[in-house]
Amino acid sequence: MRGESAPARAPARAASDARTHEQQRERRASLARLVELGVDPYPPRFERTATIGALVAAYGTRSGAELEELAPQAATAGRVVSIRSFGKASFLVLAADGKRIQTYVRRDSVSDDDFKVFRQIDVGDHVGVAGRVFRTRTDELTVWASDVAMLAKCLEPLPEKWHGLTDVETRYRQRYLDLIVNDDSRRVFETRARVLARLRAFLDARGYLEVETPMMHPVAGGALARPFVTHHNTLDLPLFLRVAPELYLKRLVVGGLERVYEINRNFRNEGISTRHNPEFTMLEFYEAYSHAEALMTLTEEMLSSVAREVLTGAETGPFGEETISWARPFRRLRLRDAVREAASERLGKEVTEAELRQRDEAAGLAARLEVAVPAGAGAGRIAAALFEELCEDALVQPTFVYDFPTEVSPLSKQRPDDPDTVERFELYIARMEIANAFTELNDPAEQRRRFEAQLAERAEGDTEAHAMDDDYLRALDYGLPPTGGEGIGIDRLVMLLANRASIRDVILFPLLRPARSGSRRGE
Repeated sequence: MRGESAPARAPARAASDARTHEQQRERRASLARLVELGVDPYPPRFERTATIGALVAAYGTRSGAELEELAPQAATAGRVVSIRSFGKASFLVLAADGKRIQTYVRRDSVSDDDFKVFRQIDVGDHVGVAGRVFRTRTDELTVWASDVAMLAKCLEPLPEKWHGLTDVETRYRQRYLDLIVNDDSRRVFETRARVLARLRAFLDARGYLEVETPMMHPVAGGALARPFVTHHNTLDLPLFLRVAPELYLKRLVVGGLERVYEINRNFRNEGISTRHNPEFTMLEFYEAYSHAEALMTLTEEMLSSVAREVLTGAETGPFGEETISWARPFRRLRLRDAVREAASERLGKEVTEAELRQRDEAAGLAARLEVAVPAGAGAGRIAAALFEELCEDALVQPTFVYDFPTEVSPLSKQRPDDPDTVERFELYIARMEIANAFTELNDPAEQRRRFEAQLAERAEGDTEAHAMDDDYLRALDYGLPPTGGEGIGIDRLVMLLANRASIRDVILFPLLRPARSGSRRGE
């Protein structure tokens, strides 16, 4: 309990540990009794004629009278989630794939051997049953068992029936246990699967080709991020887990694959928070003869389509205390305009765009606003830092922030009328960056100059600066057509659509610190 002292918690914890150990002993004794009966508690197979879900779908709307007339027979299996015994008759509830069905077991309806097996069943065991489907007097869809089989003995007690698994740390460390007892967690990952399926269908229908690119790179590129480092022993070659697939996907566009996408795992050796996991999933897609402005329209259409699929036709959905509207069009906002307006309001005086474009004036502005900026940062980088500090928290409804400074966009194409600005946007929803897109830089000489500028920043200590990639520059020498490219954070998108505040809630196995020494298993 919050605020409860450690000494006060100690007796309750000791009592809980004692109950757990007693249940473990009882379950192992039950396992031993099954073996004594000559029963394999982990048999190699059980032939189902129908899943629990199929039985519910087929007979869930049938009346008791209809089932009496049909007398359907079925063999099904699942995990026991509750047991109620009344002398010679008992009810088990079996669960599988988020569906449940009741089983009625009578002493005079099963063989002696099966009844002996039944008496060793605990909550959590996997059990197979065969029998007639009917409805009880309370109108519960039920299988009247004529055969009962133990399929896998559960040796650990499950969390209490009415409380479920509420400890967040245990839910992340033992996701299998979380999925067993929390139907809501299962629904989150079903939502994630639906999001991915809809994204694929949307892009496939528009002629995009799904591809796979390397996850180990000789050069960490495609994003300004700190990589994980590994080593190939046979080749004696240092490698990096990819921070983004961007440069490989653009190589494919050079090769003539004009519309490509990849749903990929990326790895960034950076901080962990409710919005960041070192291993995360991105959708990246590239389209030849497109550009950033066209991708805004495509992104609106795609995400609105995904939201309608997940929200069962609705265009609004909850996220915490907010209601997010996925209806098109999304708001559009220039980055320097957003900074200028926020800074003017904060300082109580008009801030001009010219101040944001001059290095010394921008640095002075940041100092007055008490916003820290990296050493050696130019005006563009300072403007980006001011945006992150002053503006991001106000972006709740879907908003495209566009026209980024060239200094923070080493792979983006500059605007023809403004060399300090690139054709790039980021999509923000619920104060989170969801997407990053731009018109791709395809001039190899300018790309080399940008890489060299990044190398200078790396020499000054910026560990996230982009490295030089000579092979990518060689690919550009063969000609990258005008191209628009975008990355969308899948984990954050699922957070929004599943109404989950932490990225760990939507990743099946998030990275965690090692469990404390001496703590109970699963803590």
